[in-house]
Amino acid sequence: MPTAENAPLIRGSIVALVTPMGEGGEVDFDALGRLVDFHVEAGTAAILSVGTTGESATLDMDEHQRVIAATIAAAGGRLPVLAGTGANSTREALELTENAAAAGADACLLVTPYYNKPTQEGLYRHFQTIAEAVAVPQILYNVPGRTACDMGNDTVERLAAIPNIIGIKDASADVARGADLVRRCGEGFGVWSGEDPTARELILGGGHGVISVSANVAPGLTAQMVAAALSGDAARAEELDRKLAPVHRAMFAESNPIPVKWALAQMGLMEAGIRLPLTPLSARFHEQVRAALHSVDAL
Repeated sequence: MPTAENAPLIRGSIVALVTPMGEGGEVDFDALGRLVDFHVEAGTAAILSVGTTGESATLDMDEHQRVIAATIAAAGGRLPVLAGTGANSTREALELTENAAAAGADACLLVTPYYNKPTQEGLYRHFQTIAEAVAVPQILYNVPGRTACDMGNDTVERLAAIPNIIGIKDASADVARGADLVRRCGEGFGVWSGEDPTARELILGGGHGVISVSANVAPGLTAQMVAAALSGDAARAEELDRKLAPVHRAMFAESNPIPVKWALAQMGLMEAGIRLPLTPLSARFHEQVRAALHSVDAL
């Protein structure tokens, strides 16, 4: 099992991978393998399996574990695989994290508990409990726009003192807040942007990369932009980010992952299956998404 001591921080573009599905909503494991190959060839730094973009909320426990295991198997050590194992029940998140660690995940990403709105102390104890029970490296995930739960920087700083909590995916879209975490928590604690439109700014401010939706359809360009920002080449990073801007907008024309799954189907990489309560991309957004794909030569 990977540990914090032997798992160096990943710098670069980490794709928040979709979970491909057939038209009936069944998981398409063959397409999953093709997507993994697509990212290996494009220079993606790592894959996040079964995060928000991977429809974690609609996969049952068995499917969740099978998709993570299949992604790890398809990657075959060619790039790291992070497993989304968060839940609003500490017991469920613990079980998912144990199973992902046993399957060989390089790290686990745990979202703040949604819906039940814990206190900051409750958040601390939730993540502390899981980290102390499972030795796998763990990354916090704060996305208040989806969870109705916002983990403060003071709480993150407390959690950063736990050895196998190695970083955070900050999807608050507040670049100053992310930069504050970089200063507070030190170089050994990863801060990854969880918002494509503001990722470049956070990386130039000391962040380690992005966990990206846009990288699903423009993996090479996203990897190049992040590499430029990590090297401190602000002008090159801005130039590449301008090219990506239409993709960033299009991928959030409706709730993620509705647009990105439709886009990948247009690219011929998978079928357009998605599970209720999510629905296929509305027709009025089709041209916007197609135009964005054409702008980065994805179609």
